[in-house]
Amino acid sequence: MGVTGSRLEKALGDQFPEGERYFGLENFGNTCYCNSVLQALYFCVPFREQLIEYYSNNKNLADAEENLLTCLADLFMLISSQKKKTGVIAPKRFVQRLRKQNEIFRSYMHQDAHEFLNYLLNELVDILEKESRTGKNDGETSSPSEKIANGQMSIHANGSQKEPLVTWVHKNFQGILTNETRCLRCETVTARDETFLDLSLDIEQNSSITSCLKNFSSTETLNAEDKFFCDKCCSLQEAQKRMKIKKPPHILVIHLKRFKYIEQLGRYKKLSYRVVFPLELKLSNTVEDADAEYSLFAVVVHVGSGPNHGHYVSLVKSHNHWLFFDDENVEMIDESAVQTFFGSAQEYSSNTDHGYILFYERITVASTS
Repeated sequence: MGVTGSRLEKALGDQFPEGERYFGLENFGNTCYCNSVLQALYFCVPFREQLIEYYSNNKNLADAEENLLTCLADLFMLISSQKKKTGVIAPKRFVQRLRKQNEIFRSYMHQDAHEFLNYLLNELVDILEKESRTGKNDGETSSPSEKIANGQMSIHANGSQKEPLVTWVHKNFQGILTNETRCLRCETVTARDETFLDLSLDIEQNSSITSCLKNFSSTETLNAEDKFFCDKCCSLQEAQKRMKIKKPPHILVIHLKRFKYIEQLGRYKKLSYRVVFPLELKLSNTVEDADAEYSLFAVVVHVGSGPNHGHYVSLVKSHNHWLFFDDENVEMIDESAVQTFFGSAQEYSSNTDHGYILFYERITVASTS
């Protein structure tokens, strides 16, 4: 890695971003799924900054109970405070904690990067909410003034709804979907909101993220056995249903559903479909914030022909340079190389490197008013 590191430093030369660190992560036996996601999260700058700020504000927690949040904060702090600009770091403590906490990740089998990302973000939210409850409430329930509108709804045993505080993880990744159902008899529209930390999209051959998002929000007719119970008509009725993005998140994480269960085969198959993901993305199917614009900053790539084996790498945009992270190795790539990870236009292709999880950051346009 010394060679790779020095090569990267030479390639960047005096353009090496001040204060930035580019470190590969050691693989502890099929932990590429973890390494690729950690690199994408590290270069999600608002998330990294808030995590390091959390670490600084809670240094006394170092002696407290270890959890995934403290281990992740330690790891990010370790990378950002390195004297060298490049090198390799072993995320040993984080991986040990992950395996200790969740038996799914205990085996040395090939794991799913999206499953890991989902688990990690939800776990971080749980830890922060628990800390907020014990630290601020001291056993009391939060008052209505502490409730925040877009918190995830949790139903209590007595049927009452409580909305937990919105953590900095929510502030980065959480968006709101609205599920609209229109009764075709009385035209009444029923809307139900739900929060999300990432969007999982069905994919088709030779398509794009924009078309996948359109399909995600397309209208579906509920009829025959799928009729909708309309409260106004007090009976089952034919209806039209659609899902829309009500509130887009600051960091939009898109998971492409590349692993599909094929009934005839009785197993999952990897879809190598070519799905174009643009460097700049405009969300047009949103209820609020029409035409929210995003910029791509990381891609987790699955390498391999099947779901149960293969490898994960990540592409990251940092200070206008694109970098390729493959466990211990880090190298610069040209922006044009990103399109080689769209997928394959033919079913059988020698190219098995396909974009799997996409990370977009919202472009904030200064108000003109």
